[in-house]
Amino acid sequence: MSPEMNVRKTSNTGAYEAVVDGQVVGMIVYHAQGTGRRVTLSHTIVEPDHRGRGIATGLVRHVLDDLRAQDLKLTNYCPFVADYIADHPEYKELVDSRFPGRATVPGRPPRERSA
Repeated sequence: MSPEMNVRKTSNTGAYEAVVDGQVVGMIVYHAQGTGRRVTLSHTIVEPDHRGRGIATGLVRHVLDDLRAQDLKLTNYCPFVADYIADHPEYKELVDSRFPGRATVPGRPPRERSA
């Protein structure tokens, strides 16, 4: 069961932060490219005592939805984000084909999702 989580984007730290009960428990570090049309995601972090609760998954979904809403492309260096996109191919078009990053989306069928 995932806890009640809010996500906030902090441009001063360059992170999307997952907040549970008023505490930052996870983040995805990003960098907006100079042109402003592409965002680089470098890594996803969740505090050890909050892992296994769906924090990272919810955070990645929120970030990708935000990028889509802003019509931005993604350069990805985070393996967790790459695996999420492989399991949710509806986000694959967000990856910048010219600058995909080093954490490429695995060419595998999506894993079965649990209910």
